[in-house]
Amino acid sequence: MRYIFIVVFALLCFNVKAQETSTNEVKFPVADPSPADIVYFPLNAPKAKDATKPIIKIVYSRPQRKGREIFGVLEQYGKVWRFGANENTEVCFFEKVTIGGKKIKAGVYSLFAIPNKDTWTIIVNSQTDKWGAFSYDQTKDIVRVNVPVKTLAKPIEYFSLTFTGRSDGANLIIGWDKTQVELPISF
Repeated sequence: MRYIFIVVFALLCFNVKAQETSTNEVKFPVADPSPADIVYFPLNAPKAKDATKPIIKIVYSRPQRKGREIFGVLEQYGKVWRFGANENTEVCFFEKVTIGGKKIKAGVYSLFAIPNKDTWTIIVNSQTDKWGAFSYDQTKDIVRVNVPVKTLAKPIEYFSLTFTGRSDGANLIIGWDKTQVELPISF
């Protein structure tokens, strides 16, 4: 009798749980039009079989061009930009680096930019976990570096970041629409 009671009780609980799941389904959000992405230096660090440790990791969102003119129109010249979409872009340095002659200790920082026609100002800032550049605080800047703009023949659809190696570190390559800039990083 005791076993019958336990079996009946278990079946009733299972039935209630099954009904709960079917009537209270979780609604997941639709995919973001500016998907998040991650880039590492070295580029193969997360996939390397030899456990290559990354030196730099950047988490950013990738807005699309969608036929729009980006710099000077959508992203105004001379104004601070969040360096992507959604939350501000975050960079993690796993070891001490030097940018624009300034030594920066290992840690997590945000990246912003001030785009202009011929040069950009790339900003490493100590604020993190912020949405866009709405609460950008210049007093938290670690370093600002002016870099020249290269005009591309063919537009890049998604805001894109990658790295190229250098003898003393890496270049962060930034590209979107017909614009490309490079930020030298030494380590």
